[in-house]
Amino acid sequence: MTIHTPTPEGGRIVEEPMSEALSKRYLAYALSTITNRALPDVRDGFKPVHRRIMYAMHQMRLNPQAAARKCAKVVGEVMGGYHPHGDASIYEALVRLAQDFAQRYPLVDGQGNFGNIDGDSAAAMRYTECKLTPAAVLLLDGIDQDAVDFRPTYDDQDEEPLVLPAGFPNLLANGSSGIAVGMATSIPPHNVGELIDACQLLLERPEATTEELVQIVPGPDFPTGGVSVEGHASILDAYETGRGGVRLRARWETEDLGRGVWRIIVTEMPYQVQKSRLIEGLADLIENKKAPLLGDVRDESAEDIRLILEPKNRTIEPEMLMESLFKLSDLEVRFPINMNVLDASGTPRVMGLKDCLKAFLDHRREVLNRRSQWRIERVEKRLHLLEGLRIVFLNLDEVIRIVREEEQPKAVLIARFGLTEIQADFILDTRLRQLARLEEMTIEKEFNALSEELAALKALTSSEGKQWKAISKELEAVRKALISPRRTTIGEAVDASAFVAPEAFIPREAITVILSERGWIRAAKGKVEDPSELKFKEGDSLAFLVPTFTTDKLLIGASDGRIFTIGADKLASGRGHGEPLRLMIDLDEKAEIINVVAHEPNAKLLVASKAGYGFVAPENDLLAQKRGGKQVLNGDMLSMLRVTGDHVAVIGENIKALIFPLAELPEMGRGKGVKLQNYKQGGLVDVSVFNAETGPEWADGGGRRRNWPDWKDWLGKRAGAGRQGPRGMRKFR
Repeated sequence: MTIHTPTPEGGRIVEEPMSEALSKRYLAYALSTITNRALPDVRDGFKPVHRRIMYAMHQMRLNPQAAARKCAKVVGEVMGGYHPHGDASIYEALVRLAQDFAQRYPLVDGQGNFGNIDGDSAAAMRYTECKLTPAAVLLLDGIDQDAVDFRPTYDDQDEEPLVLPAGFPNLLANGSSGIAVGMATSIPPHNVGELIDACQLLLERPEATTEELVQIVPGPDFPTGGVSVEGHASILDAYETGRGGVRLRARWETEDLGRGVWRIIVTEMPYQVQKSRLIEGLADLIENKKAPLLGDVRDESAEDIRLILEPKNRTIEPEMLMESLFKLSDLEVRFPINMNVLDASGTPRVMGLKDCLKAFLDHRREVLNRRSQWRIERVEKRLHLLEGLRIVFLNLDEVIRIVREEEQPKAVLIARFGLTEIQADFILDTRLRQLARLEEMTIEKEFNALSEELAALKALTSSEGKQWKAISKELEAVRKALISPRRTTIGEAVDASAFVAPEAFIPREAITVILSERGWIRAAKGKVEDPSELKFKEGDSLAFLVPTFTTDKLLIGASDGRIFTIGADKLASGRGHGEPLRLMIDLDEKAEIINVVAHEPNAKLLVASKAGYGFVAPENDLLAQKRGGKQVLNGDMLSMLRVTGDHVAVIGENIKALIFPLAELPEMGRGKGVKLQNYKQGGLVDVSVFNAETGPEWADGGGRRRNWPDWKDWLGKRAGAGRQGPRGMRKFR
């Protein structure tokens, strides 16, 4: 690297490889994002923006007893003094701290419109007001007593705390979420009473296992309630490793309307699900006929949540309706758990439940020691001054004489009574009327009390056992101040594999799938009697016509050897021209559709390549879950047809035909297959499967179907060359 001499204007040019320059700068950006934006501190559970909001409000004395101030004033203080970012991001963070549906223990007492669970945003900051809540005061308690370290603000005009004293485990109590560069965090809220009980267990027995802690903290406690249906083993694994997830369902009840009529009342929403979007999603399911058991949905919510779900008919079981909606909508969500946090040294780490609680307790011990040391220094200073006053009272007349008669009373007092300069200044600044007998008794009482306090503080700082006992008492006081009943019920674990598939709730209706030459697909109701009456876009025509039902799945074979799966119920209506098939599957631009069949469980397909290889594949193994389909045949697929007989007939480009038993073909899930017919030149043209009893058919050049009564003359072994086919034979279909 070459560094040129600075120019007279003060600039300079640095020459370095582009890759090195980019990597260094991107690394700096990534580290800044991780430590200063996205990940919370394990000790107080805050990201810098939230910590700065809390500290700025503390400095503004916006305690719970004070009058609320405009949020614009708070945002301005935070932005001007501590957080060099936009006001919108600061206000958004402040609003979230005030939302009781987002925070299990709100830290800001908001007055005005701070948004709602429908997803409506808060009013502008010039209209809303705020102050701290009692919970926030507990997190800030001791910050003015040298409990934590401070650092200069971004403009070096002031100082800000590196971490808050944190009177309770806020990280787990309120949770956190964020996305950094290469890592993310997602921590659900918990019940603070359970967390403190778990801390007390660790104080009694530091060797306690996560299994024992989970007996006290059985799972997250979301502010919006709901029912957790995650199994104990899964929760334990998530708390042990720091990674996992929890499935959360809406709370519902059945309201009997009499005469066998009922409806579902949803009273609690899953965490972070917007009610308006949930209702919109349920309405879309009804409109698109994807929730056949649901008849209607409406919102009757006021202050409390009240969603009305009406069944299609009274014969439906409430449990069946809700199971289908849990599967199809956000009435059930999975909240991810990724407890990625910054430890006490600022290093990103994934911590389990025990590690997080231990880190919090270690922080509380450090805060306790620093506050005790801060108090010791002030008690010692006060005792030093009181010691000087005691000397005054023992020699009051002499002190008064010195003050009246001496030109330099301070020096004389120091020399006469052995006082320090601080004591002498304090005595000279004391009013004469305070030096009364009653005041002497007060000073003596204060001196004794402070002496006892000093002895207790020194004993505390020198004994680890006493420190943990003091922390235990503090936590118990916090528990009484914040205790609240659990909102999220820990329900029985639900086996996801036991869920009824949504297809089971789709009404079974006969349809005809229409696929055009240009790849437009649609579904017409019932049976298409006359395909010639079907309309297509200009220049397009019919390619495939497949009778099926809305509950079926379609298997679509492509020339690149892949087979795709589409639910028949997801196809566009047959009234229009449909929609492009390529929007529904990831079909290569050069690939062509070979065939479309309706899936039949336990049925089999014969797939063959242009090179003359093929095999039999079970249809159950061909169903694809992804848009990309399944690679079934290694090679260019020529044919994909249902196995409906016991013999296979093939014809090559050399017009030679061969017939052999189907049993000679292997059954496999994917691969190249085996040779069907041997060719010196060219490849396979067509293949057919037929029953020996009925015999095969073939099509001539005009498309007319012809019987093949003497087909047994072409019987042979698989992979044979075959013999010249009947005159006019080109294909079997």
